[in-house]
Amino acid sequence: MTDDRQTAHGIDLETLEGFAAHAAENPEAVQLGLEASATYEGTAAHSLATIDSYDLGDETIARDTREYTIPYGGWKEVLDAGGWIGATDRMEPIEAALSALAACINVGITINAAANDVDIDHLQTRVRADFDPAVLFSLTELKEADSVFEDLTADVEIDGEDLDQDQIDEWARRAPVYTLVSLAQDVEMTVATPAEMAGDD
Repeated sequence: MTDDRQTAHGIDLETLEGFAAHAAENPEAVQLGLEASATYEGTAAHSLATIDSYDLGDETIARDTREYTIPYGGWKEVLDAGGWIGATDRMEPIEAALSALAACINVGITINAAANDVDIDHLQTRVRADFDPAVLFSLTELKEADSVFEDLTADVEIDGEDLDQDQIDEWARRAPVYTLVSLAQDVEMTVATPAEMAGDD
């Protein structure tokens, strides 16, 4: 690795260094406010998810090219067995969450690899979870929710020169989605019924 190297992993390293310095001096300016919504489509388990604007510091970033939609559903064979009429395969939200974790682990590794002049020739992360749907179908009490999943597994396959296994493990654990799924998170749930929504007018 040469000292005059200006880019790595598709990043201008001087700009990255400047951004990191700015973030360290002005942490409030780089705080992100992220959100998504999902609208029920009239068939159980089917929702159309939407991702659009986000907040960066005190600015809301919105543009047409950020209007992503994802049709969520379930597994055809499971839906067939459960009585769904005309069941088709759709991406299932759990699988989407697993793919997000896998992709975000790659984010944690590659951003830090770029910042530390570490080359990566190949990187693939595979995440797996075994899922018990008993709570979902009200076959067991909600208090049993901690038994729905066994521990997640994440297998990182990486190739490059002078890789340090402990360093790669640390970078992977810096991934935001890793934090979201691995640490205890409270979800503040608000449910609005028609009467409450009318009261907002």
